[in-house]
Amino acid sequence: MMEEKLKYSFLRELNDGQSIWTRNEKRTWFLTLLTGTCMLYSTRTTMPLLVPAVAAERKWSKTDSGTVLSSFFWGYTLTQVLGGYLSDKFGGQKVILLAAIGWSLITFWMPNIITSSSVFASYSIPFIVTIRIVNGACQGVHFPSMISITSQNLSANERASFFSILTSGSALGTLLTGILGSFILDYFGWPTAFRVIGFLGLSWTLFLRYYTMASDRSRIINISLPSRIYSKLGTHETVPWLRLFERSSFWACVLAHACEMNCFFVLLSWLPTYFHENFPHAKGWVVNMIPWLALPPVTFAGKLLTEHLLAKQWSLTRIRKLVQSICFLGQNCALFMMCRTQDFNMALTCMSIIIGLSGLHNNAVTVNPQDLAPSHSGSVFGLMNTVGAIPGFLGVYLAGHILELTQSWSAVFSTAAAINTFGWLIFSVFGSAETIV
Repeated sequence: MMEEKLKYSFLRELNDGQSIWTRNEKRTWFLTLLTGTCMLYSTRTTMPLLVPAVAAERKWSKTDSGTVLSSFFWGYTLTQVLGGYLSDKFGGQKVILLAAIGWSLITFWMPNIITSSSVFASYSIPFIVTIRIVNGACQGVHFPSMISITSQNLSANERASFFSILTSGSALGTLLTGILGSFILDYFGWPTAFRVIGFLGLSWTLFLRYYTMASDRSRIINISLPSRIYSKLGTHETVPWLRLFERSSFWACVLAHACEMNCFFVLLSWLPTYFHENFPHAKGWVVNMIPWLALPPVTFAGKLLTEHLLAKQWSLTRIRKLVQSICFLGQNCALFMMCRTQDFNMALTCMSIIIGLSGLHNNAVTVNPQDLAPSHSGSVFGLMNTVGAIPGFLGVYLAGHILELTQSWSAVFSTAAAINTFGWLIFSVFGSAETIV
């Protein structure tokens, strides 16, 4: 029986047009990775949600809050490429598991970290920043590992749509924090919110380890042959970075992702503070839930639009550019409206449009590494996300600094719109879905 499974595994490993996962395995891994992405973003957005309460209690300035929020992305940049490389080489399951234990425990212990930091007096903020950097480093491997897992186990025509839907877990996680975290904050205080969400993350790691990964033990794939490409070549092929660096389509993908991530991360980090300051009587669960409700359906709509245009014989390059253009231009219109409105309902609608349209980004630039380098998608995505996180932490910190000096949210939104415009122009001119390596 084992010999038959081994033989069947080798036959399937050699065929890139056929999935390694069975239908049941696809379903299991989809639900597991979607839930994992949900828990990842739930823990990631806990600090932005709770920082107004923490800052009020700990007497943090806007610059202090911006430093704490942005420090997450300092660590997030450190492990993207490494996470993708290790996942491409050994399989992403173990990488995701070990990292998830780290970011779940840090979230669970964050109240202790914050309260104990007072012992260090003037070093209180640097101490918290250091822990946040470690947290970011743990979370940095998740998406590169996930895109590597899908590339190794799914056929070429399934990977992009499968991965794009998985990214909608980010909205589900933010919704979970917005609803559950806001409720816990109102009735039990911010320390309990950290502990409950951290506990949920730890529970997911147990499910991944003892159910989903355990079910893979009946297969030989990804143990002796950790990647589809390695079985073809018989050697561990290094990523041909020079060939990638020489192509403008690669840099267009990287820069467009960085521009979109600047807008996304600034809103992700400062959205609760914006509504707290400008509309103090608004319900916390409303402002932290409604904008994120738009992301999953728009992500799914982007998938359907892509499939519809492919059926009409549109080139994949043309489709990627169209979908990404709708994302950037739609977000800019909403950002400019945000600069001029004082109405709560209008602000909430604009914010929902901005966050929702990022779901189109998940169907364009986010999956572009699988177009450009399908055999090294984890490593390429890791590099892309590394560069994408740089304007993330710079933008989040800069937003805090701007608010400290000018108290102007319009300046923050206008800056995000300008960066979006740059990314749109670059990808529209130089972007491509043609395979490089």
